[in-house]
Amino acid sequence: MRSAEDHRQEAPLNVSCMIITVSDTRTPDNDASGKLMRQLLEEGGFEVVQYMIVKDDYDQIRQLLREAASDRSIEAVLLSGGTGISPRDTTYEAVRSLLNKEMPGFGEIFRYLSFTEDIGSAAILSRAIAGTISNMAVFSMPGSQAAVKLAMERIVIPELRHVIREMNKL
Repeated sequence: MRSAEDHRQEAPLNVSCMIITVSDTRTPDNDASGKLMRQLLEEGGFEVVQYMIVKDDYDQIRQLLREAASDRSIEAVLLSGGTGISPRDTTYEAVRSLLNKEMPGFGEIFRYLSFTEDIGSAAILSRAIAGTISNMAVFSMPGSQAAVKLAMERIVIPELRHVIREMNKL
């Protein structure tokens, strides 16, 4: 039986990514989480082909994800923000409504790591989610720098190539 490490060895070296910051207040100048995400992706050898900030609006997020899924140059979309439980937080609903396949382990592991390493029981407030839309991977995480750092360093960067490999195998 082949191991996950064997699969990682067969994964593509390059993955083209889109970063979406979901926020009603951030701009390119003060989007520290978006900048951190870009930095971590580029340091990990990934290509950032698009970056944008979008208001926390269900329809706008869905439209962006549909457009990204139809763009063959985008293999993965990483969103930060809008994953809480306030009335304005709609990222989870927008992402989930479009997923073909959900990867529940992403949210589960993210919340576990948040609980044990960072914020304790407040981790239950996070609605981090991941999955696939068409032939594109999607990872949605909270918008704080600490959350982005945790998700990217501990889950996304180590597994993104593997995820793309699995999505593309016949």
